Amino acid sequence: MEFPERVYTDEEVRKARELIDKGYKHNIKIKGDPAFRQSVRRALELIMTADYYDFLRTYIRGIEEVDGLTQLRNADAKIWTNRYAVENPVDAASMFVQKASHMSEYLELKHYYGGEAEKRSVGKRIEFLKALKSRSQEKEVVAECERLLDLWRESSLVY
Repeated sequence: MEFPERVYTDEEVRKARELIDKGYKHNIKIKGDPAFRQSVRRALELIMTADYYDFLRTYIRGIEEVDGLTQLRNADAKIWTNRYAVENPVDAASMFVQKASHMSEYLELKHYYGGEAEKRSVGKRIEFLKALKSRSQEKEVVAECERLLDLWRESSLVY
C-alpha cells in the first residue's frame, strides 16, 4: 500500500494511520536552495544523533523552503520553513521534531492545535533537546541545547 499523496479526507487519514501502524517511514525530501538544503541536512544529522529520526520520518515526508512563515502542512505531511528558521541547526532540529509531534496528533485525530496541544508539542521539543544534549559529543551542540532549554524553562513560566 502506498502512502496517500494528501492526508486530508477521512479515508486518506485512515490509510496513512494504517501504514504508520505497520511501520511505514518516509524518505524525507528537502526542497530549497543549496544553503537551505545543507542547513536542513545538518539539523537532520542532529535528529539522528538524538535518535529521533525514525519519529520524524514516520510523520514528515518533506521539508521545503518558503518565503514566509514556518508551518506544518498537515494535508501534505510537510514542513514549510524559511532559510532563517534553519540557520541554527539545534533549534531547527527541535522545531522539526515539534512539527512531527503536531502531525502525529493530527493523524491520531487528537486536538492538535490550541494551548493544550501546543504545550504537548513543546514538551516533545524539550524532550528532544534533552536527548540531544545527553547524546551529542559536540561541545557547541551541548551548549546550544542548554541555552535553548533555559529559554524554554523561562517561557514555561507563562503557562
